[in-house]
Amino acid sequence: MRTPRLVIFDLDGTLLDSLEDLANSANAMLVEAGFRPHDLGSYRHFVGNGARNLVERILPETAREPEIIDRCLRRYLSIYGERWDERSRSYDGIPELLDGLQARQVELAVLSNKSQEATNRCIERFFGDWPWLRVIGQREGHPRKPDPAGVFEILGAAGLEAGDAVFLGDTDTDMQTAVAAGVLPVGVLWGFREREELEKNGARRIIGKPVDLLGILDLA
Repeated sequence: MRTPRLVIFDLDGTLLDSLEDLANSANAMLVEAGFRPHDLGSYRHFVGNGARNLVERILPETAREPEIIDRCLRRYLSIYGERWDERSRSYDGIPELLDGLQARQVELAVLSNKSQEATNRCIERFFGDWPWLRVIGQREGHPRKPDPAGVFEILGAAGLEAGDAVFLGDTDTDMQTAVAAGVLPVGVLWGFREREELEKNGARRIIGKPVDLLGILDLA
């Protein structure tokens, strides 16, 4: 492995501990709609594939009709738009990791299945002190992860090849994206999912704290 020159980050569960705000917003929508809310831990497996999939998963099976999903999705997005930063925060060690990557002249990028607007908002609010080559969220007309198109877009912007890049994420979707794009899949254990899921979906490295990534880069 040659020394990586680009690190592509997932957002929720990797850079940002946003689970509580996501869960609280979704549960508020469910209660308004007359459905039972879920416990916080359940949301670790509900999130990760975009807001529409989240809403569909948390609704009772008997309510998973397109019109109900559409209505609940609109309400969820409205609630989340008002409270998205009440409890969210950067994971411990992420600022130090970003500083270390910047000092090593490694390019930084984000690829998320969160909407583009929400992704931009989170990066500006919590990570605006660092230079980002590209910040890509879910955009209409563009495939979302695990499709590798977003990775290829970032590689093109950087003028780099797949062998120059690392993808850092916490879910099966992230690892599948990295494998499909041919970049190094690195799974993180501080996020929403477990080691077994990361390993099953192609993680070639798994780290327990952000600074561990610097060791991988320095040994490459």
